[in-house]
Amino acid sequence: MNWLFLAMATITEVVGTLSLKSSNGFTNFMPSIVVIICYSLALYSLSMAIRTIPVGVAYAIWCALGIVLVALISWIKNGQRLDLPAIIGMILIMLGILVMNIFSKTLIH
Repeated sequence: MNWLFLAMATITEVVGTLSLKSSNGFTNFMPSIVVIICYSLALYSLSMAIRTIPVGVAYAIWCALGIVLVALISWIKNGQRLDLPAIIGMILIMLGILVMNIFSKTLIH
């Protein structure tokens, strides 16, 4: 269940981050409300996830997936260009998450 909370935290953080541009510095009402609600849900979900997932591990996964998902969605939706160093960096981030999940004893409860 706590991994589900971590997934929810990641999804809501990504939606909130992607809505920041539309909020135009919190001057557009609806996108601003989306940002506030999504970030609130993200932090609540993360707090629920870290009840059993170590905080460092949960935060690393949350941040890494957020970075990669926001960059990929921005590339697809907004045409944001990703150069080779950005792509390599995202691959390394994902490999780091895989190494942590496969080899780290930190995740074993």
